[in-house]
Parts: sequence; structure tokens; C-alpha cells
Amino acid sequence: MPKKKGGLETDVSEIRITVNRADDDRSISITGGEDERGVWGSKIEFILSCLSFAVGLGNIWRFPYLCYRNGGGAFLIPYVVMLFITGVPLFFFELSLGQYGQEGPITIWKVVPLFQGVGIGMFIIAFFICLYYNVIIAWAFFYLFSSFTAEVPWKSCGHWYNTAACRRFDTKNCTAHEGIMSPNGTCFQQNDVSPEDWQNLNNTAMSMKMPADEFFHNFMLDISQGFHDEEGHGLQWHLCLCLILSWLVVFLGLFKGVSSMGKAVYFTALFPYMVLIILFVRAITLPGCGDGISFYITPVWSKLLSARVWADAAMQIFFSLGPCWGGLITLASYNKFNNNCLRDAVFIAVANCSTSFFSGFVIFGIVGFMAHELGVPVSEVAAQGAGLAFIAYPEAVARLPFSPVWSCLFFVMLLTLGLGSQFTIVQTVITCVVDFFGLRRHYKKTCVAICTLGCVLGISMCSGHGMYILQLLDNYSGTYSALMIGCVELIAITWVYGVDNFMDDIKSMLGHYPPPYYYWKYVWKYVTPASVFIILIFTFVDYSPSFYGDYKYPVWADVLGWFISFSCIMAVPVRAIWLILQKSGPLKARVQQLCRSGHDWGPPDRKRPQDPTLNAIDSKTPLANDEEQYEMDRESPYLRDDDWEDEEDDGLHMKVPSRIKV
Repeated sequence: MPKKKGGLETDVSEIRITVNRADDDRSISITGGEDERGVWGSKIEFILSCLSFAVGLGNIWRFPYLCYRNGGGAFLIPYVVMLFITGVPLFFFELSLGQYGQEGPITIWKVVPLFQGVGIGMFIIAFFICLYYNVIIAWAFFYLFSSFTAEVPWKSCGHWYNTAACRRFDTKNCTAHEGIMSPNGTCFQQNDVSPEDWQNLNNTAMSMKMPADEFFHNFMLDISQGFHDEEGHGLQWHLCLCLILSWLVVFLGLFKGVSSMGKAVYFTALFPYMVLIILFVRAITLPGCGDGISFYITPVWSKLLSARVWADAAMQIFFSLGPCWGGLITLASYNKFNNNCLRDAVFIAVANCSTSFFSGFVIFGIVGFMAHELGVPVSEVAAQGAGLAFIAYPEAVARLPFSPVWSCLFFVMLLTLGLGSQFTIVQTVITCVVDFFGLRRHYKKTCVAICTLGCVLGISMCSGHGMYILQLLDNYSGTYSALMIGCVELIAITWVYGVDNFMDDIKSMLGHYPPPYYYWKYVWKYVTPASVFIILIFTFVDYSPSFYGDYKYPVWADVLGWFISFSCIMAVPVRAIWLILQKSGPLKARVQQLCRSGHDWGPPDRKRPQDPTLNAIDSKTPLANDEEQYEMDRESPYLRDDDWEDEEDDGLHMKVPSRIKV
């Protein structure tokens, strides 16, 4: 390490100088401005960021379908029960953890160092999700740009990419008279043809596709026959350009950290509600709307006796609010220490669920109109996922007057919903890297690097195989792994760190214990871990090999999917073993030491007194007067003996690290 007379030169990213003033015992901290952790510009920015993260695409394209499939209005009973057993407790739990620790998902595990792999697992989950989530945003951009025409391109079958299976004629009158329309537009009654011909007509009708279906699969995706199809390796350049645009928008929203993100969420959080209200007003004026809404909310009470209904409610709550991905910890870590995170958690969780329920009226109002136009039952039109957002809804919009206007509104809403969640997911990845490697001075460079890497890796999903890759990541990256991470996270805090200690931490923030005290204590310690574990069991029981449409994935693809899932959870034992090996002494003593929170756990101005028995490290050891000497602990898993050098400057003796390696 180079030495400089009269000064101290080191690679340490932050030096904290504490000056004790004898007259009033107050402390003054002097730190580099670039190293200060950002904070939200106002409380409303945090609220909107959490709301924007929680209210995503799943609220629009999954909840309404689950509601009608699981008993309509009766589904709200298990949904609300699971909200207060699983949803709100997990939401409040992670907001409290992030706000008290004021660290990202990895470095916050100073609370129980042995479980730092939980944070690494969250980082991996967030990284995989941000890869495919931005591809869906790119699809929305493509549909938005395609809507800037006098007539939406998926309205008819007269395009080069359409096939003979494209439905070219209005079948409403034919189906109303219980007939079947042939591809040439002739309507046949069952009495008009032989049983064999009637069966052939049925098969032909089942294979017919809507124009919006062929626009999505044949034109935008140019989807291949499967991974075995050599022609599927080619890139769709229109999607590549939209993906680049998506990552550019994400970068512009995050390049200044929470200060720029806090401004962007005013639009991404509030605009979808305005569009939903506009679409609702339009939906209730359409013929067939009442049938769709009735289909959506009519209760089927017998469904409540099915375990599957309760499992679906629990899974929807879990994945809708987005715990265990690291996003909530990240957002809360930029809060002021005394923010009322309990009130925020309850408000955001309830608002998220209310949005899901309201969106169902919009979606099923439109679906009812489409069923009326086609002359078929609502159940034949109802869909979920990408099929609802990019096929069923565009098909319905194409039948409305001024269809490009309604199409633009819908896809701008999808964009804002997607970007709102994506901002938090990518911010989680950036925060993990910046905090873990001490790169706060290089935040913008880190943001550029992560957005560039995400864009490059996401290009593979712009090929003919792209839909299959996206479905594989969606099936495996954020489901099983997130549930397993959630179980370990709850056990680590409530059982190892101690639920009473955690409640004390919350009291120091709120000024009182969160009411009702025993509800939170026992729900966190017993009920919520059990519910997350039960969700995990149901998810495993419900497992089936991956497929898309009629294509069944090869075995190696599912093996790769399981590798993705277990790469997230394996970070927990691997990191724990690594930390244990860095310690000295008996195995039991090492584990016990790593199960104790470090003295640097908590916000900078509320560090705990150092326990000399823990051999912990304070990376911000204060400079003392020239009569004292401070030596940082050599037991750190981050520093080796050869990383230390002596430095002397004008009577001030201290040990400083010449470099810090993580």
C-alpha cells in the first residue's frame, strides 16, 4: 500500500470519523457524500413504489381467472383469510426487516450471518425474473406501436402470416342456431351432414384460430415447433429493438437510484388506475357485459370445501405481493428509520388485493362482450396469463369502434404495470451488488452494467424459441425457490435471531410494539411459516412437466428448470459452509458465533455494543485520540492476515486494511 507522509491513504470505500464533544456528548459523523445511502424523497414515493411493485401483471391476467375457476365470489373468503395469515404478515415482516437494517437483501444478514445465503438466493431469483419480465414489457411495447394504425392489424386474416386455420367469418349466427361453420364460411347443422362429416367439422372448428392468436404466435413471436426446430434460433429483430427500448426505460428510471425511481412511480403506480376506470366505464356499456361479470362473481359455495381453492388463494396472495424476492427489503431499506411500516404494509396489501378484485370486473366485462360477439359461453373465452393479455383482450378490442384507441390505452396500462414491478426487481439486483461489493461510488456504472447484461441475456427470448425459454424461467425461477427461501427466512429471524428481539427492533422504529402484539408474534413464529410450507407442498404436488400449447418440453429442459430453482436455495447451505470454514475453533462454536447478530446490525446511528466474545468486525471503527490504538478483528471472513498493514500518522496508531475483498 502506498504511504503518504502526513496523511493516510487506503482503498477503504468509507471512513467514518466520530468526534466526541465533552460538553454535550453528541457525535458528529463525517462521511463522503457519494457513499451515503439514498433515501426516498418523500413518504408518498415509498408508498407508490411498493404499490407499483405489488400491483403487477398478475393482478390483471391471473386473479380474475382464479376467481371464476374457484367459485366466483366465494373465492374471496379464502383469499381474505390468506391475506391476513400469509400476505400481510410477510409484507410487514420484510418491510420491517429492511427498514431497521437499512441494507440490501444480502448485507442485511448481519442479523444472522449464517443465513446470508438467503439474501444471495433472493438476488438470484430477482435476476432471473428481471430477465423474462422485461421481455413481456417488450411485447407490450410492440403491441402499442402496432396499434398506431387506422385499424389494429389483428382484426382480420388477410396478412401474409395468417394460415388457413385463421377464422375469417363471424360465427355468431351459426353457433346461435347450434351449427358449425366450415372454413369457407358455410354453416352446417347436424342434420345436414353425416355423423362422420359432423365430427370432422367439429375437429376443424376446434383447430380454428382467432386473428389475434396468429398475430401473437405467427407474426410477433414467429414461434418455432419446439427446441428441436432448427429454424427457431433466428432472432426477431422487431422484438430485439423493443427489448432494448425496455431496458433503456428501466435504466432511465433507475440511474439516479431511488431519487429517479421515486419520480417514475408517480406515473407507473397511478396511471393504471386511471386506465382501469376508463376501461370499466366502457366495459359496462357493452352487450354481454352482464353475463361476463355474473360469471366472474356468482358464488359457488361448495368450492370452499376443496383444498385446491384454499391453495390457489394462498399462492395468489404470496406471488401477488412479491415477498421473498428481495424487492420489499430493498424498498424499505431506503426508508427513514421511524417510518410507520405497519400502516404502510396493511394499506399496500389491501390496496393490491382490491385492485385485483376490481380488475376482474373490467376483464370479465370485456370477456363477456367477446363471448356475446362469438355466440359462445363465457367459459370458452375466459383465459389467463399471456393468452388473456395478448390474445383474448386484443381480439375483443378489435371488435370495438375506435379499436386503436382502446388498444393503446390497454397496452400503456400493461406497460406501466410491468415497468412498476420491473423497477423494483432491477433495483433489488443493483442494491445487492452495490451493497455487497461496496460500489456506492459507482452506482451508475453498476446500473449500466446490469441493464446491459440483462438485455444481452434476454435477447435469447426474442428468438423463435423465446416463448419456451420464457415459460421455463417463469415456471421455475420464482416459484419453488421463493417459497423455500421464504420458509428459511422466517425460521432464521423468528427462531434463530428471536421473534422477541425482532419485535424489540420494530418497537425502536415505531415507538411501540405493533398491535396486536401476540398476533404478530405467533403468526410470524408459527402460522405464516406453516402456511408458506403448505403452499410449497401444494406446489410440488401440483407439479407437471413443462408444456406450452400442445408442445411438451424435453426432459433436459425440465432438468434445467429444476437446476435454476435449486441454484437459488442452494446458496443458503453453500454460503453457510463457506462462512463456517472461514472461522476457527470447534464447529459448534463457529455455528453459534454465526447465529448471533453482529454489533453492526441495524442503522448506522443505532449500532449495538460490541460483544468481545463474538470477534465481530466493525468496518467503521471510529478514530480515537492519539493515546489509544484500535485494531480491527482479524477473524473477519472478508479479510486475510496479509490484507493488513500498519500505518502511523502523527501519533495516531491504528490497523487499516490495505484492500477489502468480498
